[in-house]
Amino acid sequence: MNHDAYPDDYIRGILNSVKSIAMVGASPVDVRPSYFAFKYLVQRGYDMIPVNPGHVGKSLLGRPFVASLTDIGRPVDMVEIFRSSAHIMPVVDEALTLSPLPNVIWMQLGGRDDAAAAKAEAAGLKVVMNRCPKIEWGRLSSEISWMGVNSRTISSKRAPIPTQGMRLSLNRMSVGGGATTASDRAAKERNDAS
Repeated sequence: MNHDAYPDDYIRGILNSVKSIAMVGASPVDVRPSYFAFKYLVQRGYDMIPVNPGHVGKSLLGRPFVASLTDIGRPVDMVEIFRSSAHIMPVVDEALTLSPLPNVIWMQLGGRDDAAAAKAEAAGLKVVMNRCPKIEWGRLSSEISWMGVNSRTISSKRAPIPTQGMRLSLNRMSVGGGATTASDRAAKERNDAS
């Protein structure tokens, strides 16, 4: 996997398939980036688990903190690492002791450890580095365009503003190489006509 440029389908596949996410380095302080990302992902329907030994006994949006991944006591689909690059390898090592293994290791913006990524991929896990699932979700669903950010999404129709309980689709066509069933069908018809 080229960790400098991820295909939209790779990110989309991860975000569509994971249900539970353990966020290592989550913070209950409402001005911290991890708080915003945690809250956003909760609002998108993910089962979020805050992991931070400094906050055990507290909760984040009604979810109790656990000290470590091994304290979760149930399977998780994705481990999101909200720690600096120097602290990534120990988290990956701990994730690789879980049974069953998570499907994904996701390193937050600024987080990159190629050796940890290789170790996780050798164990069969998908890896994303230096990306934010909150930003990627907003970009792929076109939600980020509501704030005037170019989402690189091609559509003649603007994505609807979500209401309580509504989940936007991550399957919108984007300039970055995303695909939908409709675009695949149009491409096939175009090729058949020539």
